[in-house]
Amino acid sequence: MSLGQRIHNARIAAGLTLQELGDALGVTKAAIKKYESGQSTPDSSRLLAIAQACGVRTEYFFRRHEVKLCAVEFRKNQSFGKKRTEAVKLRVAAMAEKWVDLLESFPASPVSLFEMPALMPESIDDPAALEGIAEDLRHHWELGLNPIADITSTLEDLGVLVVTVEEPHRGFSGMVAEAVTSAGQTYPVISVSSTWPGDRQRFTLLHEFSHWLLGGRLADTLDIEKACDRLAGAMLAPRTAVVHELGDRRTQLDPHELQRLKDEYGLSMRGLAVRALQCDVLSQSRFQTLMKLFSARGWNREEPGEPLPVERPQRFEQLVYRALAEGLIREEEAAALLDIPRMEFSRQRWFDEASR
Repeated sequence: MSLGQRIHNARIAAGLTLQELGDALGVTKAAIKKYESGQSTPDSSRLLAIAQACGVRTEYFFRRHEVKLCAVEFRKNQSFGKKRTEAVKLRVAAMAEKWVDLLESFPASPVSLFEMPALMPESIDDPAALEGIAEDLRHHWELGLNPIADITSTLEDLGVLVVTVEEPHRGFSGMVAEAVTSAGQTYPVISVSSTWPGDRQRFTLLHEFSHWLLGGRLADTLDIEKACDRLAGAMLAPRTAVVHELGDRRTQLDPHELQRLKDEYGLSMRGLAVRALQCDVLSQSRFQTLMKLFSARGWNREEPGEPLPVERPQRFEQLVYRALAEGLIREEEAAALLDIPRMEFSRQRWFDEASR
């Protein structure tokens, strides 16, 4: 990727227009356009100013690997426009490039490549079949039927690159794509907003992962979004667990009961009510009555109780320190990968008292 294209991508990812970046640098938008087209090249001081204005480090402009995102699918509403969508794509691609840079520093990849489980059926024409598929997948990946404490770590263990983006616009929830390197290696990558509470992040991560699992397998009569929702819910709260917790048949569910299970399984109260309906624990009429209560109490917008802790990818940072400890990368490279100034990184690394 050329320097001009990198400048263009950094500007778009930062949500800046040509005029806004030009104003930040004290130059015309025509000058910025020439930088991006390759007609002129900024000197080192100007490139540093571009990096600061776009919120990236100068290392971004000279990254060794280029990653393209393919088969991109967003979980967003119509208020999240094309410019914001493109900005998120570029930010996710930039993080995927850092992942590839890091993985390439190891003589043998320290992460497993994702493999589609052989148990996945070629064709699915009944949404109820997703219940058994969810339990089979949990068994295949040795997750058991207990609550999954950390969805992000679970997906990373399977070879999925998980990226959180700080996107305050509430129209964006998540994205799934294939990150393809220049060497042709493909990694599934899932991105979620870092601003949502943990239960929504967890559900979105598994919804996007379900797109990867179910792609090309559903009958034309099934809706992909509804199927991904059901598989995600079944992965978080399997039928066996739902029946064990709630019983075979219920006439109603108490909100405090749902809140306790939310804390345990990391699935929203509404999501648990949906699972009760899907598992035939709650009838359709009783479910509708419960949803009317949710609406009257405003729980469709914000559920009672403390929000669940947010999901935080940790594998990337851990591997940076591993590569550094094994002498595979230098300290300045590690600092650049973690977007931390070199001196601050050094203080943190050696647990300097001043940095505590």
